[in-house]
Amino acid sequence: MPHLMVARPAVLWPAAAAAVFTAAQFVLIPGTGLGWDEIVYVTQVEGGTPTAYFSAPRARGVSWLSAPVAALTESAASPAVLRVYLAVLAGLGLLVALRAWRALLPPAVLGAAGLFFAGLWITLFYGPRAMPNVWCALGALAATGWFLRAVRRRPGAAEDRRAPWLAAAAVAFVAVMRPADGLWLALPLVAAALLVPAWRGHRALPLLLAAGLALGALPWVVEAYASYGGPLARLRRAGEIQGGMGLHFAVDDQIRSLVGRTLCRPCTGPWNHRWTALWWFLLPLAAAAGVVAARRAGRGAASVLATVVAASLAVTYLFTIDYAAPRFLLPAYALLAVPVAEALAAAVRAVGRARGRTRALLGGALALLLLGHVTVQLAVAATVTERSRAQHRELTAAAAELHRLGVRPPCVVTGDQFVPVAYYAGCSSRQPAGGHDGSITVAGLLRLGRSQPLAVITVDGRRPPGYAGGWRPAELAGGHVAWLPPDGPAGPERGQGAGGGRTVEP
Repeated sequence: MPHLMVARPAVLWPAAAAAVFTAAQFVLIPGTGLGWDEIVYVTQVEGGTPTAYFSAPRARGVSWLSAPVAALTESAASPAVLRVYLAVLAGLGLLVALRAWRALLPPAVLGAAGLFFAGLWITLFYGPRAMPNVWCALGALAATGWFLRAVRRRPGAAEDRRAPWLAAAAVAFVAVMRPADGLWLALPLVAAALLVPAWRGHRALPLLLAAGLALGALPWVVEAYASYGGPLARLRRAGEIQGGMGLHFAVDDQIRSLVGRTLCRPCTGPWNHRWTALWWFLLPLAAAAGVVAARRAGRGAASVLATVVAASLAVTYLFTIDYAAPRFLLPAYALLAVPVAEALAAAVRAVGRARGRTRALLGGALALLLLGHVTVQLAVAATVTERSRAQHRELTAAAAELHRLGVRPPCVVTGDQFVPVAYYAGCSSRQPAGGHDGSITVAGLLRLGRSQPLAVITVDGRRPPGYAGGWRPAELAGGHVAWLPPDGPAGPERGQGAGGGRTVEP
């Protein structure tokens, strides 16, 4: 019975964090549709849906993760099914990642780390989405926890004998999702195993971690040889698509994006609602305080390593690309949650030791700080989610209008926002040479348009490309305009006879 009483908090704290995370995702799911990147990943495995072009920087992990549901449902018609599946899976993933740390951190610290990471608007928004970043974060958190379990000197612990293999498996999982994140996760872990004197006794651990990285990246490498002429050629093409890799300062872009911009490219314009980034400036201070508190409690190694690995995972997104997306830093946030939770536990202990009015003031200040942080995160999450709902409504309305214009499957869509518009219309998405796709020439696209309906989409008042300059425009929802060939299957006669959208003057 005493053993059960001791073990129960270690189980309940991570389970509570995972349950809160899952429940919060459920609140945000209704009415949201799939975004551009999600569509690319999901259509690789979704039955009966034209497959979107899979560009060089992407990896297949999210597609495989989504396959059990995507292959059996039409996500365009009911994305909620995929959302629920991924939300539940993300909640379970958080629980698994936290349990890797259960022998390293007190239950309350472990639960606080889970709640901090789960409570970020970025985590809440991307948890139920077919995107790799939350999964890289959970894999990195698990890999670091199992690494620390592997290097601990605790003879006779059967579970820790499996720790090196589980750490390698977690690295492989991250590499399957995003090979670059797998590399930047494995590097500091291998270095720590080789350089920290107390950890050098585990000679097989660096080899296992390297093997995990190689195994996880293998599908990407094989595809690189099959489609790009090798990994270096694929990396060059990936760099071109991402605007060129090099020395860039994207810290300010990341800060600006915290207002709720899921992609800040280019990250220009006024910096509004600066209060949404306050927590980001406090994060390194909290992490540093947590490292100090953990060292005093005899747990310094865990927080120090978590901070080092977080920095390794963040550096490429802060200093090598010229744009920002908040989701890129999710693996760093997951690891920084460990020292942040140590700082919070130390603050609670300090409040407990205080007396009288000082205790009330400190407790009130801490409560207000936490309440303010949670309020900001939920407010931004609600704003971004509502924007996703509005976009879903616009895309489904635009797809319905395209159908009325005669652009029905099998059909082809190109131009601005061509991937999501095509997906919701049930069409294939093609982009002539010069874009990320580049899998077809203009002549080939026009030949395709003679055998099936073709539409060129523009937004924000843009003109269509030269080959579509004389085509008939029709307004769609959300400021989209469809340009239709005058004499093809979706020409004026067919479109007008179908009661299509409102035709506008070129």
